[in-house]
Amino acid sequence: MRIDFAKLQYQYKLYQDEIDKAIHTVLDKSNYIMGEEVQELEENLQNFTGAKYAITCSSGTDALLLAMMALDIQPGDEIITTPFTFIATAETIAFLGAKPLFVDIDEETYNIDPNKIAEKITDKTKAIIPVSLYGQPCDMDAIQAVVNQTLKTKNQKLYTIIDGAQSFGATYKNRAEVHYADIYTTSFFPAKPLGCFGDGGAVFTNNDVFAQKMKMLRVHGQNKRYHHKYIGMGGRMDTLQCAVVNVKLKHYAKDLALRQEVAQKYSDKFREKGEGRREKDGFEIILPYIDSRCTSAFAQYSIRVKPSTFNFQPSTSFRDKVQAKLKEAGIPTAVHYPMPLHLQECFEYLGYKEGDFPVSEKISGEIMSLPMNPYLSDEEIHDIVGYL
Repeated sequence: MRIDFAKLQYQYKLYQDEIDKAIHTVLDKSNYIMGEEVQELEENLQNFTGAKYAITCSSGTDALLLAMMALDIQPGDEIITTPFTFIATAETIAFLGAKPLFVDIDEETYNIDPNKIAEKITDKTKAIIPVSLYGQPCDMDAIQAVVNQTLKTKNQKLYTIIDGAQSFGATYKNRAEVHYADIYTTSFFPAKPLGCFGDGGAVFTNNDVFAQKMKMLRVHGQNKRYHHKYIGMGGRMDTLQCAVVNVKLKHYAKDLALRQEVAQKYSDKFREKGEGRREKDGFEIILPYIDSRCTSAFAQYSIRVKPSTFNFQPSTSFRDKVQAKLKEAGIPTAVHYPMPLHLQECFEYLGYKEGDFPVSEKISGEIMSLPMNPYLSDEEIHDIVGYL
């Protein structure tokens, strides 16, 4: 047995005629930078999300930079975010000279815990970056309540940037996430739910001022050719990549629904073997929890492998054994993420230590992602769960 984790080649073959045609249209015109496919994709993304503005850019990382630059984040400013995420979330904060302030996560959703945000706010705090981890939106009502309370009691405006690199297409209370943030960012990295054939990303906003500024920032701060209003960046998304995403976006609602079906089938199969919290060989498996207000894009289907109640061995030893067993059977797995950001060497200067964010540290030792894509067959799901 050999199972493909993301089935990117399968998807390409599925839409090959459309994708090849779109690529060759760009090649025939040879308009590789800011060609008409760029604007076409931005209009299609606006229609898909209901956002007033969608602005493509060179990656999900650069999307975060554009968002913070639009908010005029300066050296010495503080931005609150989670330590349990890909490094780009906090790396971009540090890159601009600002300070990441970490807040621990909720043990069920693995997203930032809104109840722990207010205590971290200082007069230097300028923004909150919630991360929609594994594809599920954060508790945006609770986060907005913190923002509102801070404005009311401290007369201090906090901006919200949602890092939706894993969650494009997810909803919170039946609406796209862009409507719950000042700026929403996403990634079109190939393995994302909506991926291109290289790097790409986008920023979304309903704010006219932020939108116009980010459009200029991504082309070196230009307001017209060779006239620069801002210090910007070369952050454009290639026309070829936009052409690819334009094709995939036509099919995305269907693929997204299939991802959710695959996730449900996984959970159903696990529950057949013990309600999702069964003991076997000294460990338990905990399934993903999805808040009833949310739909998830299921960028990953991540389970926790943790020691059973009376077993005191480290969690990682069980996870390693399970991963090795699955690998031997031809089933790939991944760990997103094995070390929280506050323990990474590059953030030593922040002064955090082990034990500062116990939930993040605990989850990082137990989390494991199983193969997830819209095209996993019932037989593959049955076999994967069977080995667990």
